[in-house]
Amino acid sequence: MEIINPLIQSFAEEHTSPEDALIKEVGDFTLQQHKEAVMLSGHLQGKLLEMISCMIKPRRILEIGTFTGYSALCLAKGLTTDGLLHTIELRETDATRARTYFDRSAFASQIISYTGNALDIIPALEETWDLVFIDADKPAYIDYFNLVFPRLRKNGFILADNIFFHGQVLQENVKGKSAKGIKAFNVFIRERNDVEKLVLTVRDGLYLLRKL
Repeated sequence: MEIINPLIQSFAEEHTSPEDALIKEVGDFTLQQHKEAVMLSGHLQGKLLEMISCMIKPRRILEIGTFTGYSALCLAKGLTTDGLLHTIELRETDATRARTYFDRSAFASQIISYTGNALDIIPALEETWDLVFIDADKPAYIDYFNLVFPRLRKNGFILADNIFFHGQVLQENVKGKSAKGIKAFNVFIRERNDVEKLVLTVRDGLYLLRKL
């Protein structure tokens, strides 16, 4: 399902600040070489992540799902001078590729990469999070939320990606474990009273959550 009108998408990208050279390189490589390029945040969403991070000025960011490193480089732009971004990727090939970009960036010493299952790695990270970006295994979104929420500071933010899941969550009979996982997560968040929530209709849908 085509969610965003292509003309609106083109207009938005044309009137949005361009990507910097390294981030554009990550995006171009992913679009041209990666078989799952649809997972890329891309120009418009990447700039939104950057803007949100710059507004919050987080000291500690957690990213669940590194992919090729595009979103991490966007999020890192808002870090405080003593800030750190922890990013977790299940697939070693993607994690290694992302690290090559991180090492060439201005944030090489501020981005800490992990390879493995986020459900195993997150409990060992003794941090208080200012900003969390969830963009990994869709059936595990509720589990990720439950792991990070106790360590999220009051007024801290969580961004959850793909909450439209290609429009499939709009259907009455949802099929597939990923779509079902996202739909369950959306209901789970909607029913909570300890977060302020906003659905952003960018790309495949972003849930912006603030801990009350």
